[in-house]
Amino acid sequence: MTPRIRSAALALLAVLGTLTGLLATAAPAQADVLICDQYGSTTIQGRYVVQNNRWGTSATQCVNATGTGFQVTQADGSVPTNGAPKSYPSVFNGCHYTNCSPGTNLPKRVSTIGSAPSSISYSYVNNAVYNAAYDIWLDPAPKTDGVSQTEIMIWFNRVGPVQPIGSPVGTASIGGRTWQVWTGSNGHNDVISFLAPSAISSWSFDVMDFVDETVRRGMAGQNWYLTSVQAGFEPWQGGAGLAVNSFSSSVNDGGGDDGGGEDPAPGPAACRVDYSANVWPGGFTADATITNTGGSAVDGWELAFTLPGGQSVVHAWNATVSPSSGAVTARSNGSNGRIAANGGTQSFGFQGSYTGSFSEPGSFRLNGVPCTVA
Repeated sequence: MTPRIRSAALALLAVLGTLTGLLATAAPAQADVLICDQYGSTTIQGRYVVQNNRWGTSATQCVNATGTGFQVTQADGSVPTNGAPKSYPSVFNGCHYTNCSPGTNLPKRVSTIGSAPSSISYSYVNNAVYNAAYDIWLDPAPKTDGVSQTEIMIWFNRVGPVQPIGSPVGTASIGGRTWQVWTGSNGHNDVISFLAPSAISSWSFDVMDFVDETVRRGMAGQNWYLTSVQAGFEPWQGGAGLAVNSFSSSVNDGGGDDGGGEDPAPGPAACRVDYSANVWPGGFTADATITNTGGSAVDGWELAFTLPGGQSVVHAWNATVSPSSGAVTARSNGSNGRIAANGGTQSFGFQGSYTGSFSEPGSFRLNGVPCTVA
């Protein structure tokens, strides 16, 4: 994985933020823009896009774009809290359905990014059901239209009985904070969510810390592309008064190859996975053999991979597999935790169900290291 020096970048972000504030006091204020169109948008700061993005309801929603962010001024209607939210009013750097922010250098290959500092200040309300979250999108291709393959959500706050997609799979320490990690699929893309244990009203951080964790968990690759960095709210009920007071996002070079070739991560894979499936209408069994092609034994293995949409694990043997769908991890049991060096193997399998067409996982990571697929 490309090393990144982030402390200097975040320090520079703080300096630039101070300078920006000084310049803002001297420059003429940007006139506010009220957006009520379903997918209406406008540009702020000459570099970011504010979007209404009322995609899940026909009820009226309006956002007021300011010189530094936006406020939700009207948010009628509600949707069930056990389903998708009604909208995602937000501000972004990058591309969203061919709407690209001015001067953006996204999409950009992950392996070529040195840092991606971002900062935000939120204002919350208590008379609504919503989350306040970043949406960070990754795709194997430099996508500027449609839905990218993996969505990273960073939940800064939630009010009401709502939760991330999928199920909890553990915790992660990122940016000096501990996050509860959820993974799953919404039927269109894989989702990994990082849930703060208590509300965060403002923060400056490096987006790449979350991207790296997503790659480590096998839900993206170093040769994938960061397509957009978005921040806003997902309301289920109400939402008037919610605001992003300020937002910044930049993506800095890290010196890697951006020529469209293979991931320049150091060294060849030290593992190989042979995956085969026996399929019948609505069900299947899968058998996987992990081969250690490296020179050191593996003690205690975890194999991370993503089940295609519509597939679920019913039960497994010779390993525990969790969660049951989306980004899953197979873990060794007490008797088969060691994989000998130079060709040692361990095998496991599971029975699953599926809807739609059947396909096999495309990539695997053994204890965070990418494997070749036989």
